[in-house]
Amino acid sequence: MEFYLKFVITHSPVQLVSYDRAELKQTLLMSGIYHLPSSPEGRAPVRRKTHPPWLRFHLGISRWELYNRKDPNMAGLTHYLATQRILSAVQKTGGTQLKLLMSFPNYGQALLKPMKQARDAETDGNLFYFSDFERHNAEIAAFHLDRLLGFNRVPPVVGRLINVTSEVREITTDHKLSRTFFTSPAGNVCFYGQCEYYCSLEHPVCGQPHALEVSLAAMLPDLTLAPRRSWRSPWRRSYSRTKLAQWEKDPAYCDTVKQTPPYNHGTRLVDLIDMAILDFLMSNMDRHHYETFEKFGNETFLLHLDNGRAFGRHSRDEPTILTPLKQCCRIRRSTLLRLRLLSLPAGRLSDVMRESLVQDPLAGAAPLLSEPHLSALDRRLAAILQAVQTCQHQHREIIYNDLEGYDGDFNQQPD
Repeated sequence: MEFYLKFVITHSPVQLVSYDRAELKQTLLMSGIYHLPSSPEGRAPVRRKTHPPWLRFHLGISRWELYNRKDPNMAGLTHYLATQRILSAVQKTGGTQLKLLMSFPNYGQALLKPMKQARDAETDGNLFYFSDFERHNAEIAAFHLDRLLGFNRVPPVVGRLINVTSEVREITTDHKLSRTFFTSPAGNVCFYGQCEYYCSLEHPVCGQPHALEVSLAAMLPDLTLAPRRSWRSPWRRSYSRTKLAQWEKDPAYCDTVKQTPPYNHGTRLVDLIDMAILDFLMSNMDRHHYETFEKFGNETFLLHLDNGRAFGRHSRDEPTILTPLKQCCRIRRSTLLRLRLLSLPAGRLSDVMRESLVQDPLAGAAPLLSEPHLSALDRRLAAILQAVQTCQHQHREIIYNDLEGYDGDFNQQPD
């Protein structure tokens, strides 16, 4: 399975399509990786080893992805986030739940989200999607899943065990944060900060008694250096207990979207469908906006940020998350290929995901995703492929060809 994981991550869609299905199944049984020439990535390689890992990450961002699938800096960056001394911790403004901005030597920074509930706890079915807790392990798992799908649009995230006393309370200069610290009746050091939801004495974040699991996400370039534009998702939910969004009432809603800039040109629509596929796999209903880098204009990738409300429920799938795919019946050729690859018995998505998550520092204590969550990935992947098949029966052309020089027929079903 370790070989399969490397195969999925290190091969581009152009390389993968060079295998027919029989060859692919045979290749997955080999003991090494068969390297084909890489396709141009449109960026100059970042070779300066003197740059800290976070800066090399920033310099490697291209028009089409946050990082190259073969970038050797990724391992160094996640190690940096997991091990570097924390110099400061302040509360990050914005958003609805507690998060901290952590600073490291060499000016590196990361966004911290704390553990709020047990990893195997399932979201209460009586909660609305906009009232759910954010989960630190969801942020970590979203990074791994996004990478396995070949998107490379989630900033690198790693788990870490911190000391809330020495690495937050004693070094913070944020007085609003520091005055929310207390010692619980159980003797644990706790705090709750200030935010819109769940920042109260009744919803504290607590160490055991000082140790706390967190996720640390690499920060993107400063907005003054690389401005980003926020876009309202056309398939944004109503965030109301009683009202439905327009797309939930109009089956032909996508026809309107396809006539509206920027979805009427380029890759923006299939980018959005990629994001819906990611969200459906991890059951994330909280995708109200998305961002892009202004420098690249409209012809660029979408940032897959803020995934903390994913992986809340494994016992139920939310079919409405797939509405963009079902209504528009469009999908990238490379995305479809990757999904079919991850449905093969030789290395199902659940198996590859399990192998990938083992690499995280927190995996030694307990799996970052429980087995029911991993099984749900396979079930949801099958539902996506079924939705694609339904679209193929209803429409002549549903594939957006982003793979040059490939003449295979992707409108036929896999063996």
